[in-house]
Amino acid sequence: MDKKFHITFTIYGEPASKANSRRLVTIKGRPAFIKSDKAIKYLKLFGEQCPNLDEEIEADVRVDMIIYYASRRPDLDESVILDAMQGKVYKNDRQVKEKHIWWGLDRENPRTVIRVQAVESSDCPVYLRPE
Repeated sequence: MDKKFHITFTIYGEPASKANSRRLVTIKGRPAFIKSDKAIKYLKLFGEQCPNLDEEIEADVRVDMIIYYASRRPDLDESVILDAMQGKVYKNDRQVKEKHIWWGLDRENPRTVIRVQAVESSDCPVYLRPE
């Protein structure tokens, strides 16, 4: 994959926060955590809308996104989105070495605008590099 690769796309719908994306149930008398209905629905929507690349990014990546929520209530949480891109955009979310996430409000059209690009570790700003 080209080192200068980048892709920008939009996913419509409001993501579940990772903290609230699981619920406790009892299966055969044992407690278990399973995905919430909201998380399951969002992951299905995500899968239907996420572009399928011919080749997943294998390089380290930077992710920029703005998540437009339908209300002011949700906390900013991109975790479910980063997980959902595994196997579609990049192989594993451990490849995310830089991220910039913004919170937005759009009551009529909740969505997430996502940009993923390959980065080099040398892309770190000079003022943050160890001496």
